[in-house]
Amino acid sequence: MSDLTVEEARRAAAEGWIWGYALLENYRTMYPQAVDSDDPRYVGGFGCFRHYSQPFTAANTDVVTPNNDTPYSWAWLDLRTEPYVISVPAVDRYYVLPLHDLDTSYIGYIGSRTTGSQAGDYLVAGPGWDGVVSEGIAGVLRADTFLVGILGRTYLAGPEDVPALGAIQKQYVLRPLSEFTDTTAPHPADEPVWPLWREEDLGTVEFFTLLDFLLQFFPVLAGERELRDRLAALGVTGSGEFEPAALTPEIRAAAEQGIADARAHLEEAKKDAADSTHWFGTRAEHGNDYLTRAVGVDKGLYGLPAAEAWYAGWAQDDQGHRPPNASTHDHVIHFAPGALPPARYFWSATLYRLPERLLVANEIDRYSIGDRTPGLVHDDGGGLTLYVSKHRPADPKQQANWLPAPDGPFTIAIRVYGPETSVLDGSWALPALSVDV
Repeated sequence: MSDLTVEEARRAAAEGWIWGYALLENYRTMYPQAVDSDDPRYVGGFGCFRHYSQPFTAANTDVVTPNNDTPYSWAWLDLRTEPYVISVPAVDRYYVLPLHDLDTSYIGYIGSRTTGSQAGDYLVAGPGWDGVVSEGIAGVLRADTFLVGILGRTYLAGPEDVPALGAIQKQYVLRPLSEFTDTTAPHPADEPVWPLWREEDLGTVEFFTLLDFLLQFFPVLAGERELRDRLAALGVTGSGEFEPAALTPEIRAAAEQGIADARAHLEEAKKDAADSTHWFGTRAEHGNDYLTRAVGVDKGLYGLPAAEAWYAGWAQDDQGHRPPNASTHDHVIHFAPGALPPARYFWSATLYRLPERLLVANEIDRYSIGDRTPGLVHDDGGGLTLYVSKHRPADPKQQANWLPAPDGPFTIAIRVYGPETSVLDGSWALPALSVDV
């Protein structure tokens, strides 16, 4: 460990925490899904898909801000030994298989918007792989880390569409390259001793113990060399051997203060984060704006980039109640004629109770509302008004457009799949979440 001043250690810890936050939050999900076979969320380990064909309900509590528009297909890849090949069928509906690095930066997308509706085989290669690309491979996605995640989405028209959706998902296939080419598999990489995920580590110097372990799977990138050097000066080298006890009391205290600085900085940044336009994307799109990446991770881990799906919502209602609270007020959302969310594919509004960010149990089992909701009643002038309240409205027309809320605080996520240019450039804007007086 290099000699650091107290102030240098504090700055390095703050910068390293903001940069590393995405890696730890990613590990929080990866550990139960790919490592801990006793966890009910286990997908089967690395190199296989686990599909969810049924829409989420209020009984599902293992995913925050769950998405009922496009049920998930989860998978994790360990690329240390060899690449993988993802095979997809011809798909007659919207779908996307986005692949992300260990720090949640996207390395590419397979799906309707990017690769089209045709069948194809796509190679996913880890850092430094320079092998021969097999004939017939439709595309190559190159990762900067040896561990890669996939959170696929496939459009679901409604409960009656579940069998058709499941039939498509079963045709998403993952194979090691050697299996795809019917050649001898290379010798497997050693199995790491995976650290147990502990929530409390996010706020202590133990954060860097887990970060140091994860950096073994993340070769230093040219654009991040100086940042990684500053982490190394703190003892976070990527050896997997960082030991907080090796820090002097003064440096440890400085690192803890740096973590507190970083967490306060993130909380402040979240206050002004109105929509997802810049939260999610590739490494080139994020550049060195690690704070914005951290905001996206905090608000919606694995959210899609704005070109694929645009996310927004309301931190407060038009009367300044922050967050909105259905125990004291009913609310309405009024889209003017011709001002519904402009989407190439579809849009939805999903309500979640706070602070859990989970779906709300209700008497009609409606958790979201959007352009595919049957029976919506448009206003006489052609607009659309949604009614957000804990009790079912008495008026039948309002009942048709009712989005049930909890007896307490809530948030609503708007998702626009395939947003038109007016969404991305800000010329279209969300209407207010208004108190219904």
